[in-house]
Amino acid sequence: MPLQLDTGEEGLAMFFTDWQIEILRYLWSIHPEGANSRAVHQNVNETLEASISRASVINYLNAMVDDAMLNYTENTGKGGHHRVYIMAYTEDEFKRRVTEIIITNLLKEYPQETKKVIQQVI
Repeated sequence: MPLQLDTGEEGLAMFFTDWQIEILRYLWSIHPEGANSRAVHQNVNETLEASISRASVINYLNAMVDDAMLNYTENTGKGGHHRVYIMAYTEDEFKRRVTEIIITNLLKEYPQETKKVIQQVI
């Protein structure tokens, strides 16, 4: 899942929507237990008083697994197999990982300019 930076926002909202942030917060709050997509979907819609589709929640969770930001275990139950999603990082580690991704890509695309700016900021 590619990260998009919105410099008009602050914190995690620079990269994620409100409902995506709520998913992250929920999974951090229950860590290391984890939750299936139904529980995550239910929490997001109740907390935000929104109507985010379950498909959107599942697609986001799976994209985060593909990007190694979430882990999962597979359980069997009524209806077959289902994933239980677990945060791969603490909140601080997650923020650091997002920062690493952004800086690494900037260094790859604009190495000299990125190094100069980092030195100026530090």
